[in-house]
Amino acid sequence: MASRDINVIALVKGGERYVFLYDDDSRDQALEALARHAANPDLSFSWYDAAVLGQKVRQNTPRPTRLPFGRRADRLA
Repeated sequence: MASRDINVIALVKGGERYVFLYDDDSRDQALEALARHAANPDLSFSWYDAAVLGQKVRQNTPRPTRLPFGRRADRLA
């Protein structure tokens, strides 16, 4: 089960502020929202802005917990 923590990414560009809130279950929707904003010609939010913030979303993806390696059964100690 994913964490219920809220992730925040933000961009201040001139007098505009873009703030995106998402949880671990809605990362794909957050990336889609970045693309929608970049495609909107009425906003100063660019594709470069979307790429930079999208990279931050991807970097915030939780990594699976690694289990420690044990001794292999076919090796003698």
